[in-house]
Amino acid sequence: MPGRYAAAAVTLCGVCAFLELYCTQPLLPMLTHLFHASKTGAAMTVSAATLGVALSAPIFGALTEKLARKRVIVISLLGVSIPTLLAATSATLAQLIFWRFLQGIMVPGVIAVVVTYIGEEWPPDRVPLIMSFYVSGTALGGFLGRISAGALADRYNWRVSFVVLGAASMAGAAAVAAWLPHGRKRPFSPQPAVRPPTFPEQVRAMFGNRRLVATFAVGFNVLFSLVGVFTWITFHLSAPPFSLSTTALSSLFFVYLIGLVVTPLAGYLITRVGLRAGIAGAICCSMAGVLLTLAPSLPVVILGLTMLSSGVFIAQTASQSHLRVAASPGARVTAAGFYITCYYLGGTAAGVLPGAFWAIGKWTACVLFIVGMQALALLVALIGWRIPPAPKHRITNP
Repeated sequence: MPGRYAAAAVTLCGVCAFLELYCTQPLLPMLTHLFHASKTGAAMTVSAATLGVALSAPIFGALTEKLARKRVIVISLLGVSIPTLLAATSATLAQLIFWRFLQGIMVPGVIAVVVTYIGEEWPPDRVPLIMSFYVSGTALGGFLGRISAGALADRYNWRVSFVVLGAASMAGAAAVAAWLPHGRKRPFSPQPAVRPPTFPEQVRAMFGNRRLVATFAVGFNVLFSLVGVFTWITFHLSAPPFSLSTTALSSLFFVYLIGLVVTPLAGYLITRVGLRAGIAGAICCSMAGVLLTLAPSLPVVILGLTMLSSGVFIAQTASQSHLRVAASPGARVTAAGFYITCYYLGGTAAGVLPGAFWAIGKWTACVLFIVGMQALALLVALIGWRIPPAPKHRITNP
């Protein structure tokens, strides 16, 4: 059984995969000023990365079955680090967006493979513990990337942020290469007598499944809400009456650490109240949090962001749990790949679509739009996640 160094390597995979993914969020007002760009243009530095993840997730899911797990993970970590370092050389916003897109392209090589690796290398009774290390690493990576990028950019400049994050990610890749075991050789399994469904057949079956389609839609909304709020509120809080600095904006992401506490508690709570009630409560909590960000008081805004983050973490837990319930056993891997794609497409849309509403009514219009999307997702979940009634068997007299 893999030891402590292997568990540390799995945690580092989570940290390094998410260290750079959202690092430009606290930098958006600065990038808008430096590149003389529109707010939507600057927000594309976030959307480009999430779009890369959405596009490459199904590809890496297929590669998982063909190549050695450790090799894919290490190469992908290096593939994230190199564009991060090169992003520091960007002379234009378009160049920065290009490097951010390449960063996102490589992220699924970690997140789509390491979960499978954990399930194969650790005994079943140890998998939940090791998986919790990985999930905690993803939350920690997202937090560290945002707060360090903002602090470094404020103290030095934005290029230093990318150099430091890229170097840290490369060091993490070296540690993973040294500590992560190569993995056991997967035994040859003979082809079943019955032909398994092809990929197009699986896709057709999935999109004919009302519960799965609803889960994909909810997954889209989960990241849409999170990225939409934390991307566009930076413009709101950097202007009067708040006038927060880049460092102060990055400090807002301390609320992400609540996810380390909320996620396990949410898992327990959902087992008590059920998935449908759990997702309804989570979305309502998020909606209330977004509305609180309209307050003129910074502590109330922070409370709203905390409620939003907590609701999103609970919604993600409920969605992933429902995905396993709704998908047929033979199509769960394919369904998970589509869920990841829809999830990150939500993050991509959140970096662009609220820009049209900002032009109409600034932050207030953005809030109303995001809350409207959340209300739509709530309706979809309540209808789509309804468990179909069991078929009635006719009793005939002999």
